[in-house]
Amino acid sequence: MAEAVNDPHVHVGKDVVHGDAAARNLLASTFGLVGELPNTVTTGCGSTVPYAMTSPRPESVTCLPCREYARARHLRLAEQVEGLARMPGSPVTAAQAHEAATRHRDLANRFGRLT
Repeated sequence: MAEAVNDPHVHVGKDVVHGDAAARNLLASTFGLVGELPNTVTTGCGSTVPYAMTSPRPESVTCLPCREYARARHLRLAEQVEGLARMPGSPVTAAQAHEAATRHRDLANRFGRLT
């Protein structure tokens, strides 16, 4: 794992599709609990950088390997969500799965664009 020293790039965290900040916000709004964010995170390109140097927003990420990593992860999740809706007894409807898959494919396309 590479350690980032004076790395000017904005990266994506390795857990880009899970959104730790979103889970943290849900806990805070529901229970009034606020967990601490990590000081450093492992990124999609394998570096370890300060949490503040990461973003889940495609327009903010400047590390090309991280953009490729995030694009692949979002495309994979879109396929998995659609597969979940086809399983017998799934709590996810086809319409819900399609909506979620469309959102993730949109994010994947945005990560794939170089702005």
